[in-house]
Amino acid sequence: MCEQAEEARSLRGLDMATGGAKLPRPADAGPFALPASRTAGPLLVHTLPLNQPHGPPPMRLLSLATALLFAGTVLAADPTPPTGFTPLFNGKDLAGWHGWAIHAKSAGPLDFAKMSPEEQQKRIAEFTEDAKKHWTVENGELVNDGNGAYLTTDKKFGDVELLVEYKTVPKADSGIYLRATPQVQIWDTTKEGGKWDRGADKGSGGLFNNTKGAPGQLPLVLADKPFGEWNSFRILIVGERVSVHLNDKLVVDMARMENYWDRKLSLTKTGPILLQTHGGEIRWRNFFIREIPPEEANSILRKHDAAGFVDLFNGKDLTGWAGGKDGYEVKDGTLVNLPKKGGNLFTEAEYADFTARVEYKLPQGGNNGLAIRYAGTGQPSSTAMCEVQILDNDAPKHATIDPRQANGSVYGMIPAHRGYDRAIGEWNFIEVMVKGSTITVELNGTRIVDGDVSKVKEIMGGKPHPGKDRTSGHFGFAGHGDPVAFRNIQIRPIK
Repeated sequence: MCEQAEEARSLRGLDMATGGAKLPRPADAGPFALPASRTAGPLLVHTLPLNQPHGPPPMRLLSLATALLFAGTVLAADPTPPTGFTPLFNGKDLAGWHGWAIHAKSAGPLDFAKMSPEEQQKRIAEFTEDAKKHWTVENGELVNDGNGAYLTTDKKFGDVELLVEYKTVPKADSGIYLRATPQVQIWDTTKEGGKWDRGADKGSGGLFNNTKGAPGQLPLVLADKPFGEWNSFRILIVGERVSVHLNDKLVVDMARMENYWDRKLSLTKTGPILLQTHGGEIRWRNFFIREIPPEEANSILRKHDAAGFVDLFNGKDLTGWAGGKDGYEVKDGTLVNLPKKGGNLFTEAEYADFTARVEYKLPQGGNNGLAIRYAGTGQPSSTAMCEVQILDNDAPKHATIDPRQANGSVYGMIPAHRGYDRAIGEWNFIEVMVKGSTITVELNGTRIVDGDVSKVKEIMGGKPHPGKDRTSGHFGFAGHGDPVAFRNIQIRPIK
């Protein structure tokens, strides 16, 4: 459990009593079994891009030192991961981990981003020295006594599937930080635990630090096992969308994980995983991770909340479309803007409030846009309610663009949070929801725009935008002569 009041205090030497309770050592540490339907993929480790500086840098220099500091007293056989997964904990020592008192003064991710690499390394060495006093390895289990710096992966991860088992004691709580952000909650769910006023009676697995009442903040069901038994988590994070299974029961269903450190910002694209220490012994075992590749991530996002969406593009021809048809071609089931041909392609039908989903692939320097409530004539950036920009931000020719021109922005009006694009040549998944004058944009599972065009007082360049107040219109594409490709074009009217 992570609370606002904890931010300014060091977690070293927490005096929260455990009553001297200790967990018994298990008779076995059996393998973590996945459901038979589990589809696995390769493991890839993401590194933090320059425009997402939160958190310490990769700990290459500290890995050996960490392993030596945390050498366990009891060795066990290497854990055997399910197909496609890699162990995060080797069952023997803490190689690959370091300490981070993330809620100590000036130690949070935003503070770390302001430090020099040398200063970061110094603080991490201090935290790791503290952590070694409280983290041990016993019988292939990772054990914390309830105190000390949080244990933190050296590597940073993006979209992943995480498997882990844990067991704790009465009156303790803990959690798993994803991308250095709290947290998938672990509670003592009993009345005697004393935290029913904070939602502990509802069970573990919720995104406790989300805004109260937000989706996922409390678990869907109570799925905890009694004390003395092992609990198993299966955690999936795509963008900032998180699903959690606790003991094979769905407790969080693709809820957004808010950025606890600054709720105005999107969740960082990558970051380390942290294990919280919070007042009582907790044991971990069978800790495995799998990186989710972009194609699978897009499929997960497309299948979530899919009821009611209809296809706008049949993958064969331009039936149902009007406008600049000569500027687009159908190729291998995708819709492609022809090189050096512009034109605005739009649906024959008009829509008022709706959610649209599109997958797109950019070439180097590519530029296009989604026309929202388009009038059918003129430039969507002025005659439509708005244009949602589709752009290769990193192209040299786009180095000096206005922030309101960046990829995913409401063009000329509302800038998007940057850094959530996939690599050139990979398919991106974008979702745009329009209700009245409000618009939200999610890119690859992360919300990058949440705005209201009626409140925009300054248009880029001081140009008029007569279409801004439109309440209905066509949906389409604003071509700029670049071979941007689109597929899985869907819309769901909001009634």
